[in-house]
Parts: sequence; structure tokens; C-alpha cells
Amino acid sequence: MLNLPVPDFELPSTGDTPFRLSDYRGKNLVIYFYPKDNTPGCTTEGLQFRDAYAQFKKADCDIVGISRDSLKSHHSFKTKMSFPFELLSDADETACKLFAAIKMKNMYGKQVRGIERSTFVVDKAGVLRQEWRGVKVPEHVAAVLQFVQTLDKT
Repeated sequence: MLNLPVPDFELPSTGDTPFRLSDYRGKNLVIYFYPKDNTPGCTTEGLQFRDAYAQFKKADCDIVGISRDSLKSHHSFKTKMSFPFELLSDADETACKLFAAIKMKNMYGKQVRGIERSTFVVDKAGVLRQEWRGVKVPEHVAAVLQFVQTLDKT
């Protein structure tokens, strides 16, 4: 999928209207998938994106976070953490399947299907320019920002 256009998709959003990828044409976009609202790693990752948000905006880039949690859960998480970006609910795994972000994981000795922490950068033309899979939270947001800052210079 790298260096190919990302098919349009629509998901419920914490914003007032549904998220449509096509609405972001003309802007760079970071799409990050995370397993669950209000868990330690997901909270830390979201806070790091929040704290770097102004730098992403300066690079003409927006951010959305996606998990399978409900919009109600997302609204609570977004408010509690003061996220300036939208969270998208992917209960039916539309975007998870599109980006192959679902995988089997070991949880307390059991195999469970879950979201693999992953981040994707879609450029202004709607083309997937970078992906990180199996993300480790420390230093990740800085690496994403560094990549985004190079986009319009190429």
C-alpha cells in the first residue's frame, strides 16, 4: 500500500461530522491506530501527539486517532486528555482492515484479535507515504513529526 492512494473511507468521529478521508485532500494527515482508550500506552501516545500538535499543524498536517472503542468512550478520553484532534470509532474495523492494523496478539497467555499500534502518513494527494507498525511509544511521535516535516520539501 506504500506510495499508493488510500481508498476513501468514513468513520464516526468525536467531531460534529463523520470523518471522511477525502475531506483531508490538500493536507498531510497522520492516522494512528491504538488498542484502547484510557490505557497507559495509548494515553502516553495520545498525550505525545497532543503536545506536538502545534508542530504538526505548522507542517500543514492534521492527526486522527483510531480504535475500536465507542464514540462515548472516545469523547470521554478526548475530553479528559484535552486532545486537540479527533478520535475515530472503528467498531466494525473498516479502517483497521484497510490498513491491516488488526492482528493476533498474546494477552495473559491467550490469543486475542486486537489493534496493532500503527501509524500512517497520508500526503496531500491522498497517497500513503510512510507507515510504522508494532510501534513502541517512546520517541515515536518525534519520528513521525520529523518525517512529516520532510513531506513538502521533496
